[in-house]
Amino acid sequence: MGSHCLECAKAARPDLATRARFWSAGQSSLVTYALIAANVLVFIGVILWTGDMGAISGQVTTAHLDLGLSREVIAEPIIWDTGDGLFVTQPDGWYRLITSGFLHFGILHLAFNMYFLYVIGPMLEQPLGRTRFALLYFASLLGGSFGVILSDSGSITAGASGAVFGLLGAATVGLWRRGVNPFSTGIGTALLINLFITFAMPGISIGGHLGGAAVGALCALTMLAPDHQRVPRWATYATPLALGFVCIVGSVMLVNSG
Repeated sequence: MGSHCLECAKAARPDLATRARFWSAGQSSLVTYALIAANVLVFIGVILWTGDMGAISGQVTTAHLDLGLSREVIAEPIIWDTGDGLFVTQPDGWYRLITSGFLHFGILHLAFNMYFLYVIGPMLEQPLGRTRFALLYFASLLGGSFGVILSDSGSITAGASGAVFGLLGAATVGLWRRGVNPFSTGIGTALLINLFITFAMPGISIGGHLGGAAVGALCALTMLAPDHQRVPRWATYATPLALGFVCIVGSVMLVNSG
């Protein structure tokens, strides 16, 4: 039987910063969980900010009008009748390209998107690593926003669906690039089912879903290339950055074209 003094044990412990790095290194899906937490916190924040409990069931709040997306709402002031009075949105809110991807219409909308992010996120974050996975996610989000601008219906849109569809599209192409038929797997089936729902149900942003899926699929051509067709590592970072930039520029050009 041995013994060790408490002072020696304390002295041997790594400092807080080192322990934090060790903890972080052991979390293989940290970005996925951080994104889920961010979406949940924004949902709670909308309820607290507006004081409107209708946000839980999917009602449009002033937060959605402030942070949601449509081509019209960026292009010109819009007067909305909220039921509690008139609300005027201001144009040129380009932040909406990002903020709309963290808003949701009700708890079911949030739960559906977060479930798919929870399932698919770790599948992609582990092989890609945190930085490239985050780049893929935000490029897909911007792709969804570009799709909304491109097919604008005049209504406010919101949700992480564009980014989630981007992950689905990326996972599908990643399997195909590795010689696996994605439609013989749960990934391909999930993509088909969600595409069917996108076109079959009213009130769903077709442009947002297709835009996100397209960008995610294009990113995967380089980011998830198999070893025998490996692309330069820098290209796996440059591709989502370039596509995200193209989506921003395309959105600006469409809005400014009138």
